[in-house]
Amino acid sequence: MDDSESFTLLPISMDATTKAITSTSNSRALQEELTALNELHKSLKGIETLVPPPPIPVNPKRSAQITKLRESGNAEFRKGKHPEAIKFYGLGLQMALTRPLWEPSGLVRDEVAGLYANRAQAHMAMSNWVDGSVDAEASVEAKKGGNAKAWWRKGRCLMEMGRLEEAKEWVGRGLEMEGTEADLVGLMKELEAKEKKA
Repeated sequence: MDDSESFTLLPISMDATTKAITSTSNSRALQEELTALNELHKSLKGIETLVPPPPIPVNPKRSAQITKLRESGNAEFRKGKHPEAIKFYGLGLQMALTRPLWEPSGLVRDEVAGLYANRAQAHMAMSNWVDGSVDAEASVEAKKGGNAKAWWRKGRCLMEMGRLEEAKEWVGRGLEMEGTEADLVGLMKELEAKEKKA
């Protein structure tokens, strides 16, 4: 029988007050390991006072600021001031992407996906197809499902750049994720019609 498959129960005990681990076994290797373990425990004692307490899970002020920046961007977009809208969305993205790492990643993904999708729309309104395509893809990377607008926007940008084959492939993947979402189905039909003309 192989040694790695055998198990030997060793008499180990822990002192309730000092938390030191001891054994009545005569094994020198075990005694050395226990000594090292007890020394490590002693060196870590009191370190819990140096560790800061866990922070509040989500900073509500930051969430409110990100929402306000998105809404300001939306207002500028409706006025037709697309460069200003892009600026507001960019500031919102900066704020969302610099959230502390302990905050829920799902929250960050949702915020980032929405801001990238909105910024893509603003780029598209200015016929900045490359920038719109990059932002729409970033939105999809942040949130693949439930993000049909971003799938559509990237497909539309690719189509406007004349990259019909890539656009069809992208919209096809979008349809796999989003099901039969009307805008994506319509864009796929439009792409197929353009391909037949070409």
